[in-house]
Amino acid sequence: MIAADLAPRYFEFEQEFAASLRCIPMIVRYKLDACRVKMQLADWVKCSFAQKEQLACMPCSDPDDVLVYKNYLTNLIEKQSGYAPKMLAHIADSWNDLSQVPAEVAEKAADWACPVPHLHQWQYLDVLERFALVKLSRSGHEGKNFPAACREFGLLPVGAAH
Repeated sequence: MIAADLAPRYFEFEQEFAASLRCIPMIVRYKLDACRVKMQLADWVKCSFAQKEQLACMPCSDPDDVLVYKNYLTNLIEKQSGYAPKMLAHIADSWNDLSQVPAEVAEKAADWACPVPHLHQWQYLDVLERFALVKLSRSGHEGKNFPAACREFGLLPVGAAH
C-alpha cells in the first residue's frame, strides 16, 4: 500500500487535541500505516511539537517518500525511546476498497445508530476520510469520534443528535 499524496490536515473531530498534537492525528496514523511502523502514544508524547508537525507534513506518497518517512520515524523513535519500533507485516486497508463499504464501518454505524454510508457516499469520500472511518471503527479507538466524523464528512445531517 502506498499512501496518497495528502496535504497535512486535521479533522474537526480532532480539534480537541490538534492544536497541541497531544494525540496522534489521522494524517500521521495514515502515514504510519503507509510505512508499516507501529508508533505507540508513549513514543508520540516524547516527540517535540516540531517533530510531530514534521511527521504530519512530510510527504509519504511514493516508494521513495515512504522509505524516507519510515527511516525518519524509526530513527526518531529509537532516539526518543531507546528501542526500535515494531514493524507491521500486514495492514488491512479496507479504506482503499471502493467496491463496498467495509463491514467494520457498517457495524460501527449501527452501534452508534448512524446511517450506514451508501456505496456512492463511500466512493465520494477522499482516502483520508475513508481511512478515518475505518480506524474509528476498529477496537482501541475512541468510538465517540465516529458519529462526529460521519457528521463532518456529510454522512449525517448537521443537526443530528450524536
